[in-house]
Order: sequence, then C-alpha cells, then structure tokens
Amino acid sequence: MLDSVQTLACGGLFLLVGYMVRRRVPLLMRFSIPAPVIGGLLVALFMLACRHWGVTPLRFDTSWQQPLMIAFFTGIGFNASATLLKIGGRQILLFLALASVLAIAQNFLGIAMAKAFGLPPLFGVITGSVTLAGGPATGMAFAPLFEKVGVHGAQSVALANAMAGIVLGSIFGSPIAAMLIERFHLRTAGATGEVSTEAPAAAVSTEPERTADPAYAGLKTLVFMLLAMGIGAWISGGLSRLGVTLPSYIGAMLVGAVIRNIDDAWGWFGLSTRGMELIGNTALSLFLVVALMNLHLWDLAGLALPLLANLAVQSVLVLAFCCWPLLQLMGRDYDAAVMASGFTGFMLGTTANAVACMSALTERYGAAPRAFLVAPVVGAFLIDFTNAIIITGFVNGWH
Repeated sequence: MLDSVQTLACGGLFLLVGYMVRRRVPLLMRFSIPAPVIGGLLVALFMLACRHWGVTPLRFDTSWQQPLMIAFFTGIGFNASATLLKIGGRQILLFLALASVLAIAQNFLGIAMAKAFGLPPLFGVITGSVTLAGGPATGMAFAPLFEKVGVHGAQSVALANAMAGIVLGSIFGSPIAAMLIERFHLRTAGATGEVSTEAPAAAVSTEPERTADPAYAGLKTLVFMLLAMGIGAWISGGLSRLGVTLPSYIGAMLVGAVIRNIDDAWGWFGLSTRGMELIGNTALSLFLVVALMNLHLWDLAGLALPLLANLAVQSVLVLAFCCWPLLQLMGRDYDAAVMASGFTGFMLGTTANAVACMSALTERYGAAPRAFLVAPVVGAFLIDFTNAIIITGFVNGWH
C-alpha cells in the first residue's frame, strides 16, 4: 500500500515516463496521445498483469486525486475572463447546444442498445450521458437514483463506464482532430498568414507587468488558488445540502472566475495568468496519471457484453458527430478541429481529458485561443447544467 505522498510521487514518475515513451514512439507522437494517459495506462496494465499472474498488486491512496482535479478546474475558473466570454459568447452557446444535442443522442442510443440486450432502458441512460457527457462525478452522484428506479449495480456500472470513457476520450480525442487538421489542411492563423480577430492579445492576458519578484508572484498565485478552492468547498457543500447535484469543483471554479474578473476590472490583486495556467496544467497532468494508475482494468474485462458494445457504438457516434456537424458549424478551421478534440474528450470522459488532448495538439500544431476559450467553459461548467436536466427528463420519462 502506497500512502498519498508515495502515490503522488509514483504518478509524477510515470508522468515523466509517459513523456519519454511518447518521444520515443513516433506513432504516439503522431496521434498526439497525452503523456499522462500513456504513463497511467502503463501502470494499469502492469497491475492487470500482476493479477493475472496471481501476484497481489499494489494499492494506491488516491487522496490527492480530488484536490488535484479541483485545482485544475479552479485554474479554468481563473481563465474565465468576462472580456473573453463576450468575445466567444456566440460560439460558446452554439458549442453548448451541440453538446446538449449529443447528450440526448447518447441516451437514445444507450436505450436502444439496452433494449437489444434485454436490459431495462435506464441502463442505457446511465451508460449514456450520465457517465459519458457527465463523467465519473455525475455518474456517482446519480447512481443512487438509478438504483432506486431499478438499475441494479448502478454504482459499479457508472464507475466502470465512466473510467472506460475517460480512456476512450483520451485515446480518440487528439487523433480525430489530427486527422481533421491534416485532411482539410487546417493551420493556425499565424501559420496561414491570417490575422485572428477572435481573441486579441490584450483580451487573452491581463497579467500585470509587475514581475520584479517572481517568487512573491508565484506565492501569491498559489495562495489565491488555494483561497478559491477553500471558499469553493463551502459553496459546493451548500449546493449539495440544497439538493443540487453538481460536480465538487463547481464552487471553486466559480470563485476563481469571480476573483479573475474583479482583478480584470480593478487590478486589486495583480494575479499572474501564466502562473495560474502553470499550476492548473500541472494539476491536470498529475490528476490524470493518478486516476488512470488506479484504473482496475480487470473490472472492465469482467463487464457484460452490452456495456462493451455500448461503449463501442457511443465512441463511433461521438467521432462521427465531430467530423460532421460540429466541425462545419464551428467554422471548419483549425480552432474548430481543436474544439473537436476537446469535444471528444469531455463527451466521452471529462474536461480534464479534453484539455489534455487539446494541449497535446497545440504543442504540435500551434496555439488555438478560441478553442481553449470555448471547450473548457462548456465542458467544465455549462454542460453539467443541461445534462442534469436531460438526465432527469429521461429518468421521469422511462421509469
């Protein structure tokens, strides 16, 4: 048994291993597979082999997983500048509408697959938008409700389906976008000589020039992120007591957005945007690798055929939706292709997967400011509201 610090250290080590493997395996680099996914899956496969050989595998204390996830989404909140939201308002609404339509389609497809295997329709809903568009947090939150309405083992099904979706979203997110970029010869505005008017530099970063003491600036950034996480925990707890089912990171993300916009308007705090991004991206990488290290592949291997078949057809649905209509409606340009990567990530897994996939792409092809404005806002926040309404409607309609 590794304690929480040892687990985190192991995750950091295999994160570096993931980067090394990606550099040495051209196919992984070509398809922009995120390094945390490579490192985490290596550990998960090793654990599966241990069980197969009759060796008791290591157990990990994943206590750091939750705060790392919240830290990442808090960083997303600090990036939610009102100026940027005004710039991307129309595209954010369109992207949310597309995500909501696909969430409904995921449920109808899940119900059809459940009926084909003689299972209750709500089995298809919990393996649809509950755990795919919603991710593990939404899946675990709604599992007791599905248990009450007759889906036996809903919690196990939700966790297994959500974790499998995270793997699939991580694997498919970057390759589908890379294929679209190469197929349609899409490049960044700078690479094509065009001038982007979507996100002017002044709007993207409001970081002050006061960088005389980098240590103090870094400390201040960390303190404000921890402050947002602490206040956000109170807000999330209050929403939970009111019976509002939302992921645990929502409160911290909202507080981060409020602090960011206060700083934009009056400059009271002088926060470093780059510092927030650095902390958030580091937390994202560690969160993903630790989560995947603890993935029990033997549980997935023991799932019934209907669950595996549903995952296959759901993946095809999401990938087809990204190729058309999402790419066309979002502009059929480089940013739209990067958005397709993020869309695949959070419609099969989580927003953490989405941002990891988009980051891997931009490392290779160049910046995509509009994609990083639109996809995280929808995937990390807005889709949770519409998805909760969609799930409730299906439960009431099919119970």
